[in-house]
Amino acid sequence: MCGITGGIWSDPTKSLDERALRRMTDVLRHRGPDDEGFYQSSFRLRPPYESIPGVALGHRRLSIIDMAGGRQPMCNEDKSIWVVFNGEIYNYGAVRQRLEGAGHLFRTDSDTETIVHLYEDEGAGCFAHLNGMFSIAIWDERQRRLLLARDRLGQKPLVYRKTPGQLLFASELKSLLEAPGFERALDLAAIDEYLTYQYIPHPNTIFRGVRKLPPGHYAVYHDDQLEVAPYWQPEYQTETPRSRQDYAGRVREILSDAVKIRLQSDVPLGAFLSGGIDSSIIVGLMQKHSPTPVKTFTIGFPVTEYDESAEARKIAAHLGVEHHVLEVRPDAVALLEKLVWHYDEPFADSSAVPTWCVSEFTREHVTVALTGDGGDELFAGYPRYRAVALGGWIDRMGVASDILAAPLWQALPGVRQKSILRRFKRFSESIAAPPARRYLQWISIFNEQRRAALYSDAFLQRLPDSDPFEFLEGSWRKIAGRDDVTVASLGDLTTYLTCDLMTKVDIASMAHSLECRQPFLDHRLVELAIGMPLKHKFRWGKGKRILKDAFADLLPADVWTRSKMGFGVPIDHWFRHELKDLAHDVLLDQQTKQRGLFRDDAVQLLLDQHMSGAFDHAYRLWSLLVLELWMRRWKIDAVC
Repeated sequence: MCGITGGIWSDPTKSLDERALRRMTDVLRHRGPDDEGFYQSSFRLRPPYESIPGVALGHRRLSIIDMAGGRQPMCNEDKSIWVVFNGEIYNYGAVRQRLEGAGHLFRTDSDTETIVHLYEDEGAGCFAHLNGMFSIAIWDERQRRLLLARDRLGQKPLVYRKTPGQLLFASELKSLLEAPGFERALDLAAIDEYLTYQYIPHPNTIFRGVRKLPPGHYAVYHDDQLEVAPYWQPEYQTETPRSRQDYAGRVREILSDAVKIRLQSDVPLGAFLSGGIDSSIIVGLMQKHSPTPVKTFTIGFPVTEYDESAEARKIAAHLGVEHHVLEVRPDAVALLEKLVWHYDEPFADSSAVPTWCVSEFTREHVTVALTGDGGDELFAGYPRYRAVALGGWIDRMGVASDILAAPLWQALPGVRQKSILRRFKRFSESIAAPPARRYLQWISIFNEQRRAALYSDAFLQRLPDSDPFEFLEGSWRKIAGRDDVTVASLGDLTTYLTCDLMTKVDIASMAHSLECRQPFLDHRLVELAIGMPLKHKFRWGKGKRILKDAFADLLPADVWTRSKMGFGVPIDHWFRHELKDLAHDVLLDQQTKQRGLFRDDAVQLLLDQHMSGAFDHAYRLWSLLVLELWMRRWKIDAVC
């Protein structure tokens, strides 16, 4: 696991010198504290042929496999191909055998060298042969081109900035900020998206002109032109009929192998264990493949509603693992400052707090941790899919939606984040909308009406003519023709999981030099789950049916009937206590008001209603607070 950065330029005046490359690389030190490496090649004229662009590659290394021989940047024998790579390739052993059979000679035991030789054989088609998580940059001097690629589910990040005569790339935005001449000009449409989703969807970033490479895509820079294309396009609209028994067997077979190949490591390895179904299955399969007790890690909170440590202990005892528990009382103010720096752009998923804490705790014991991410999206596990199913039923009934959407229901107060009343309000206020719009209303932090009431006239006038809904709608369009729950869950797979959950886990873990691996996101299992009929996943309002069929013998019976808790923190409580003063001091401060983004009275109303208990605006206040603290940390001037 590592951090990568660098650039390519066809304009000699836009070169990256050694000092700039070192700054861009040094700021990623947390991603790779063990080693660093650089490659630089100057712009060259080659009469009568075309000029050769200048190239700079930087790498920070967290040593996991082949600790002695896996240094990067890495090249082929004649030094015409250079690679920097962040991630792990789990099938590199099998790929290596094939390449050796074709005559390639290997100097190391690292997965990076597999990429070098695979590219020599397959060119841009090499990425489809990789089973892993990765962001990759490949400089091909003979073809005078730079290739960038990102894994299928976006487990590893990659951002870039293309300007005339130059392309820069990096694992994290903060690296690009170290490049000469970087302008911190905000993309106002990205702020609108952020306040909708609590993250900024790909390909956008908070800065104009900087883009995220979408998951499952590669990009080619050649002759100062950049082309981006997908290398992985699952058949989302195709359902594959199979018996439930057959699917259960395939799920067990693939996930077991996915866990096994993710146990490759030359450093200590463990797992996050929440006590829920997904992480428990992963730990159970790890223990089956391990001759010694697996190390597992859980954090507990003093607030019962958010504490799963008791359930995790039960699972750990059942599986016979070496379990570690830490009860945390997060310093919300201090943690906010750290999160704002590490996440680079506004990111308001408050579960970044417990993810940060469990990553910090786990890194004290191991360097690699397996997680259960992806199970909910693949197998319809989120409670909100019950609302999706109910909404579809109401649509077919016809008139019931008019009753549920009546203003009477919206006048009811709702305080607690997880209260039944709060969930009913969110359901009823959107039921009359079309399915995709309805779903966005349910999952959004500020829905369309709330954003309109929040934004100042100046901000509204400067907003580009774009709609955050287009991101979700575009994802749902790819899955059109499937049932309501499948469309929503696979839509989450390509939006919420890739943009929110993978960002959250990558940044929080790499901030502590911890590598996280997600067996559920093995593309073989993902493709199987995409084609699976809903009846095998979801029935009578309950998801993950096929996981129970496949792993009933692995876990205690009560795990399958326990309500999903989620991975959160009590921010509703924090805003009335620990964060109360900070929220008022920051959100009502003159510096904040001078940015001209929001109506003063709208922000004041959110604070007043939350503090009084009239409404629960915790997630909205968290989003606004993170945004303003981010602007201050990165020295952003007035916006409107």
